[in-house]
Amino acid sequence: MYIQGLPRPHYQGLHQTLSALGADELRRRQAAADMSFLHQGITFTVYGDQRGTEKIFPYDVLPRLIPANEWDTIQRGLAQRLIALNLFLKDVYHEGRVFDEGIVPRELIWSCKHFRREMRGVNVPRDVYVTVCGSDLIRMPDGRFAVLEDNLRVPSGVSYMLANRQVMKRVFPAVFKSAGIQPIDHYAQSLLTALRALARPDIADPHIVLLTPGVFNSAYFEHAFLARQMGIQLVEGRDLLVHEGVVYCRTTEGLRRVDVIYRRIDDDFVDPVVFRRDSQLGVPGLFAAIRMGNVAVANAVGNGVADDKAVYAYVPRLIRFYLKQDPILPNIDTYLMEEADSRAFVLDRLHEMVVKAVGESGGYGMLIGPHATTEQREEFRKRIIADPRNYIAQPTISLSHAPCFINGSLESRHVDLRVYVICSGSVDKVVICPGGLTRVALKKGSLVVNSSQGGGSKDTWVLSPGHDRESIGGAL
Repeated sequence: MYIQGLPRPHYQGLHQTLSALGADELRRRQAAADMSFLHQGITFTVYGDQRGTEKIFPYDVLPRLIPANEWDTIQRGLAQRLIALNLFLKDVYHEGRVFDEGIVPRELIWSCKHFRREMRGVNVPRDVYVTVCGSDLIRMPDGRFAVLEDNLRVPSGVSYMLANRQVMKRVFPAVFKSAGIQPIDHYAQSLLTALRALARPDIADPHIVLLTPGVFNSAYFEHAFLARQMGIQLVEGRDLLVHEGVVYCRTTEGLRRVDVIYRRIDDDFVDPVVFRRDSQLGVPGLFAAIRMGNVAVANAVGNGVADDKAVYAYVPRLIRFYLKQDPILPNIDTYLMEEADSRAFVLDRLHEMVVKAVGESGGYGMLIGPHATTEQREEFRKRIIADPRNYIAQPTISLSHAPCFINGSLESRHVDLRVYVICSGSVDKVVICPGGLTRVALKKGSLVVNSSQGGGSKDTWVLSPGHDRESIGGAL
């Protein structure tokens, strides 16, 4: 419990020190952070911004603090969730017990835009369909964290989490020596370990590459950053070729066999022979190599079925079905527009609801009812009626607030938290980076935190046990 208007106990030391620093010193440190991002070329694309495509990643110099006991609950809940989702994906593409026992309607999966019939019966290494997951969490009014959505296809943003920490170490160098902040620098090594584990057992030193759509992709900085951090090759589709079911990479020394691909392109563009024939981003024949077991691809093709926003509503049931456990982290109440009663309920309350397209991400295809115009709500009403399977609705939940340094003064802004979860070696071996990307709705009153739509971020400090109160005070 905490008293409104006063800092939470684990923020007290930080609050006292920031007050002592004063606005001018905070401006100086914010400017130093901005300059560091500029020199590193840390950018993101804001689609629809006519002033320019690439923008320096917006960053707030004030950290977000999470005490050790809260983080323990988050870790256990997200590990539980990812294990269940991996088991679900294996079941969907193989036995189908989840359908036979009435846990999830078969039609819900067959109608999912990310379901890939081509993956039926295809074995993936170690049954790991999701190697990397980015789960979005929000703090509920009662103080608990809940899962807003799971991002399982090509979750982005982890480079900004790592870059934020690097910048904070330069801006506040003393704090990391004494404040008991859990480190995140091992993320790239954890990911590399997980990718190596996907290679065939007979390969002692697998060749791993990161497949990017190219320099015009909004997250290209991240692709290059992670490849550099892991010490692996960054490639585009044109750098790879498939011969007799084996994937090779073009190098200055000739062709070299590829054993594992960390892909950052969507399913549709992976292989123009099987999926989109007009794709210039993928590799002809790659899917055949996957089916033959000659190359491992993370994340697996077809895993988007499990981050469909309609399937999200069933995740608590999946946890109980596969793990025989109650969910540790709750879902947000979700209404499926394909269900007539739910649809009627939501259409009568569009002004109160958030409506989301089930297959979209990045804040696109979404209506925030209380902030929408009458015309926008009527447009979504027509869309829901015309294609109810494509939409879900949730109550409008005001995201929790965090103090931010905006235009030289402290102001409150809405935030959420994207946590990065790695399935390392087997479905029940999960590594969670302590912290994550706290995303900030920089516009006052806005609930849109997505970087691609102008949101920003701040560093997330997970405190070690015994460092939940005064340890940060005086260290800045």
